[in-house]
Amino acid sequence: MPTPHRSARTSRISRRTLVTATAAGLVTAVASPSRAAGGTRARFHTVGRVKKGDDGTVRYSWPGVYFEGRFRGTGVGVVLDDSDNDYDVQVDGTTVATLVTPGRTVSWIDGLADGGHGVRVVKRTESPWAAGRFGGFVAAAGGAILTGPRARSRQIEFIGDSYTAGYGNVSDTQDCSGNGGVNRNSNADLAFGALTARKLDADYQINAFSGRGMVRNYNGGDPGTDFRTYYDRALLNVEGDVWRKPESWRPQVVVVGLGINDFSTPLNPGERWTTVDDLVAAYESAYHGFLDKLRARYGPKAFVVVAAARLWNTTAFAEATLRIVEERGRRGDGRVSHWYYDDPGLDHLGCDWHPSLNDHRIISGLLDDHLAGLPLRW
Repeated sequence: MPTPHRSARTSRISRRTLVTATAAGLVTAVASPSRAAGGTRARFHTVGRVKKGDDGTVRYSWPGVYFEGRFRGTGVGVVLDDSDNDYDVQVDGTTVATLVTPGRTVSWIDGLADGGHGVRVVKRTESPWAAGRFGGFVAAAGGAILTGPRARSRQIEFIGDSYTAGYGNVSDTQDCSGNGGVNRNSNADLAFGALTARKLDADYQINAFSGRGMVRNYNGGDPGTDFRTYYDRALLNVEGDVWRKPESWRPQVVVVGLGINDFSTPLNPGERWTTVDDLVAAYESAYHGFLDKLRARYGPKAFVVVAAARLWNTTAFAEATLRIVEERGRRGDGRVSHWYYDDPGLDHLGCDWHPSLNDHRIISGLLDDHLAGLPLRW
């Protein structure tokens, strides 16, 4: 990360909240998010899965949720209520601060040239156990919050597990126990999906949950639940919660990457599946049901990319996903494609052998190539 070149002033907040501050000063003061949100209602843009409050704030829990705004003046405040997640703050396309578990605060970016600016706040980390809250942007004295930016015409939804979430991707070592742990070393905004979406100037959702599979979680953990248990939620930590899809969310492409956790570890005694063949059959059946759900939600014109990565221990993942795509074609759905990615340049130097930043750039490039081969008209 860049080294701060201007001093940061903090008030009633731990110094570790400030991880990075470049191109501007950062001052943090405690304020009521609901009160600060007054006058900023609908003045930011997001396509992330959020729950709107009557006070203008929004709650959320999926990784990579982002908020974009515009302002005039020499500074802007970011209103947050979140003691679990880390955020990057970007002004005019440059990351100027990283907020580590900011708590209930207004974080100020100041010292900017007086004029019009764009601001973007993105949730770097996962928090399936807790929801964050965003209260909007507030302008520095003499400035103003402007109408938020327009939605982009291109939209992509990414569905997956830790690979899609960017788990441990900014670490320079596979053992993250001594360099801040997984959360301090994860950044969904630098995962392959976000990289590809930005190159295409597309709005995107990252609906990813580490350790979850289509029917089986990592090493058989938390039996009776899987990714599908949570997919329909806006708030992952609220059982029975249902995300209400806005009419404006109509992704032309949906990339599904579920299966690493289903197949990367051997079956344990007592699991529901006696053999790998049993697991494969359950996986394929559930996958077809999940694709049916996506078709019902997004219509027949959306392209669905069924993704598979190379696993060290088995080819079952790649083979099952290929059969699924072939079967969809036989059923008359020609807008489901198979994307298998592997590359000799992948080093898996992220936390716990996950893809590194280098790997996410490579995977993003491979996805770019795959999408370029689809007859997209967007």
